[in-house]
Amino acid sequence: MSAATCAIPDQSSQMSWMEKINGPYHKQALWIYTAIVLAHWSEHLAQAIQIYVLGWPIPESRGVVGLWFPWMVTSEALHYGYALVMLIAFWILRKGFVGQSYTWWMIAFWIQFWHHIEHALLQGQAIFQHNLFGSPVPVSILQLVIPRVELHLFYNTVVFVPMVLAMFYHMFPLPGEEAHQGCSCAWQTRATRA
Repeated sequence: MSAATCAIPDQSSQMSWMEKINGPYHKQALWIYTAIVLAHWSEHLAQAIQIYVLGWPIPESRGVVGLWFPWMVTSEALHYGYALVMLIAFWILRKGFVGQSYTWWMIAFWIQFWHHIEHALLQGQAIFQHNLFGSPVPVSILQLVIPRVELHLFYNTVVFVPMVLAMFYHMFPLPGEEAHQGCSCAWQTRATRA
């Protein structure tokens, strides 16, 4: 018998894209997604450092990428697009999570959902050239209470924290939860460590 006739068929070729990204490619998808989220969050941190540590005026505090591409900071479409992509990625990657990790992932999703609504309001004002509440610039609901720089740093932080908790419980699942994972993200079961 030749080696070709003994080969085991590749089951991943029969899987849908959604099954692959939440199964054999879940770890890679999460690494890529996490890198994108961290890069965005660090831009907000850099902007806050520029304002509160370096004493730069707010219009000059554009994060790191915004120093070279200033239009990126002022583009409501870009910010809305990022919020929407992040929301969609949360939704797509949710099926790879189970138990405690799923709970934290969905908490992050729902916070991001609200963050997306705030960006949709900003984008709508930019499109229709009519700002809410008589504001001279586009304004979101919570921006009435919290300045924009601090608000979006806050939003990205409160989305990131439950995301990290979800990833922790996903990589180190509670007893009985690892058996339900369809991916290889778990580093070591708690039972193995005990």
